[in-house]
Amino acid sequence: MKLFSDKLRTEDWVTVWVAIPLLVLAGTFAKNVPNVPSTLFGEVAWYNILILFGIVTVITYAGMALLKRPMKGLLLSLVCVFALSIVAQMLAKIPFIKAYGFEAVFFSVILGLIVRNAWHVPAWLKPAIQGEFFIKIGVVCLGATIMIQDVMKSGIFGLVQAVMVVTVVWFFAYWYACRSGMDRPSAMILASGLSICGVSAAITAERATGSKENKLPYIVSLILIIVVPMIYLMPWLANMILPLLFDDPQTVQEVTGAWIGGTIDTTSGVGASSMIAGEVANTHAMIIKGTQNVLIGVVAFFIALYLSTHQQGGGAQKPSPGIVWEKFPKFIIGFVVASLVFSLLKEYGIFTPNELGKLPEKDVAKMFSTLFFSLAFVCIGLDTRLKDIISKDNRNVLRSFLVAQTFNIIVTFVIACVMFGILKPMW
Repeated sequence: MKLFSDKLRTEDWVTVWVAIPLLVLAGTFAKNVPNVPSTLFGEVAWYNILILFGIVTVITYAGMALLKRPMKGLLLSLVCVFALSIVAQMLAKIPFIKAYGFEAVFFSVILGLIVRNAWHVPAWLKPAIQGEFFIKIGVVCLGATIMIQDVMKSGIFGLVQAVMVVTVVWFFAYWYACRSGMDRPSAMILASGLSICGVSAAITAERATGSKENKLPYIVSLILIIVVPMIYLMPWLANMILPLLFDDPQTVQEVTGAWIGGTIDTTSGVGASSMIAGEVANTHAMIIKGTQNVLIGVVAFFIALYLSTHQQGGGAQKPSPGIVWEKFPKFIIGFVVASLVFSLLKEYGIFTPNELGKLPEKDVAKMFSTLFFSLAFVCIGLDTRLKDIISKDNRNVLRSFLVAQTFNIIVTFVIACVMFGILKPMW
């Protein structure tokens, strides 16, 4: 019995247990949970910050206690990490910056890198540098933002496109990255982030592979930087090419949305880009992106299955459910269950949209996800030397990403045209 208990107290499982109270808060007190303010001025802003810090503190201490990790000096360290994450999220909320598609996690990495490389990380700051712990909580909370009903709105065409794009782009990106000299785990991280949904997929793949190369910060930075020109490039390309192929404006909008939703890596980037293209394009793009997000768990399973048959030295071993289960990132189960539970609660009318047509419970879950992702990437920045990121060793990563993203744009264009430009109108 003790062995079973210990298995449920690994980091993967503990992050699920401590994420449950966050999801309960989102589901029952959505209107009362404060959001990250956009300014430090005013009593309300500081009240919100203090409440959020209290929540993060309770979750962190509970997790460290379950994991039996030392907690000496944790509070002071957590104050600093939390402060950097709040600044990063405030920077991302500035309208000018938000319009260009930069996300909170980008600024989180940058601030962490500045502290790590301009000064140093003192011993007292290290207890709260728990990047993987925060990442996994963020992924579980992210699951609650994906409504199965929204995924189903695109019907069989959206589902087929999502599966085809993820499969074809993932294998091409993985093949090309390996051919360019990247190690297999790092190639899997790059392929997952580029083909599925950006940061969260890269994070999940990094956990599934157990990569020791520390390429994650660089890959995430690439995802978050390259998405900016794509936000403007994709609507321009769609407006220039698609009217030449399709006469119906509705079809043009649907294909545009499917193309944008399948190529831009971050969800916020998809939203910003598709809004430029039009309302119908925006609706389809967000649905397609949501459908691809669901495939995080599927890809993680197959990565675990592959790695279970390949030893470090290149030898193979007979796959078994036990080996796959050992390598599978357990927190993905929390991600899937959160999505199913929140979707069912919406389906049965327990969760209802507000006057703006938004689901408050989903918005709060998204806020928690962003908050813990931001904490995680502050930690990653604090734990990363800048010279490792800008080294010559990463040039093949940049080349692999750019080539695979170009391939992604072309392949997704063809699939979107076939699915939404030809087959759907005939249906």
